[in-house]
Amino acid sequence: MNIQIGRGKTARRAYGIDEIALAPGQRTIDPSLADTSWQIGAIEREIPIIASAMDGVVDVQMAVLLSQLGALGVLNLEGIQTRYADPEPILQRIASVGTHEFVPLMQELYAEPVKPELIEQRIREIKQQGGIAAVSATPAGASKYGSVVAKAGADLFFIQATVVSTAHIAPSEFTNLDLAKFCQEMPMPVVLGNCVTYEVTLSLMKAGAAAVLVGIGPGAACTSRGVLGVGVPQATAIADCAAAREDYYQETGNYVPVIADGGLITGGDICKCIACGADGVMIGSPFARAAEAPGKGFHWGMATPSPVLPRGTRIRVGTTGTCEQILRGPAQLDDGTHNFLGALKTSMGTLGAKDIREMQQVEVVIAPSLLTEGKVYQKAQQLGMGK
Repeated sequence: MNIQIGRGKTARRAYGIDEIALAPGQRTIDPSLADTSWQIGAIEREIPIIASAMDGVVDVQMAVLLSQLGALGVLNLEGIQTRYADPEPILQRIASVGTHEFVPLMQELYAEPVKPELIEQRIREIKQQGGIAAVSATPAGASKYGSVVAKAGADLFFIQATVVSTAHIAPSEFTNLDLAKFCQEMPMPVVLGNCVTYEVTLSLMKAGAAAVLVGIGPGAACTSRGVLGVGVPQATAIADCAAAREDYYQETGNYVPVIADGGLITGGDICKCIACGADGVMIGSPFARAAEAPGKGFHWGMATPSPVLPRGTRIRVGTTGTCEQILRGPAQLDDGTHNFLGALKTSMGTLGAKDIREMQQVEVVIAPSLLTEGKVYQKAQQLGMGK
């Protein structure tokens, strides 16, 4: 529905995750019968949850641990782990610096160049410990380090930016990354994102994406909407992109998962994303609260170190439990931030959905709240995750 906001501009009504709820159907099932498994390329996981490729969330040990627990963690190939042979002192400096000194410190630390040998080393460390080596880079980083990642034998490659499209226009002195060619040449599945529209999702799938990330600026540590004014509320973005997946599947027979990325804090948020059409979710803040997380109780955005236009803040999330408690339970908190798998299975049982595809078909109702997606900071503060 288009709404006129003035004589010269109309706007489409869009909905955030906090503005919807899920309505029970005519049947229920025992939660133990709910099948939450999903697949990216040939990689199948029991839990449709991915830990964000953020330096305060995933390091080698977290990637291995999440793999063992049935989920997935993505390592940032342009972060602290690949710039410093010993990242521990660097992470300690980030955690201990004051608020006003934070951005200058990040710009200083991330000025250290990425070292290809550390990319290979981190991937080998994950695989040697039996973990799934999922790694992430920007389009520029993918172009520069793609061959290194291929040589090291990574299992999944995520190409991530605030917005990724197949129709990027750059100055003549720059070479655009040919996403279709890159997907075709890489020996592992390539996940592309982020996007929020039907058209771009479809174009990324046609380019060969093994999965597509959906979400621009909804996360607690991301300030893209505040700095750039760019984004679409997550419930509507997921539904639009899921429609592209269905049309692409009908046309080609190739099913490409849609991954909701950003602004998700509770088990209920995850359930609602899947009900809107997502196959899985990518989350940062909840895993940053794990005792094993490298951020030492802090979480920060990927674009914070930008020397030109820093985006993404640092928030104190604290430590509330182990990674296993957060992902699989048993829960020690009643606010929805522990035992995500249990929450998803219980929700699926309540709604009568026996698998993810059935969960995508449950009824969604509009339930406006004082908390909208644009106020994710307030929600984070309520859960003890404020700055």
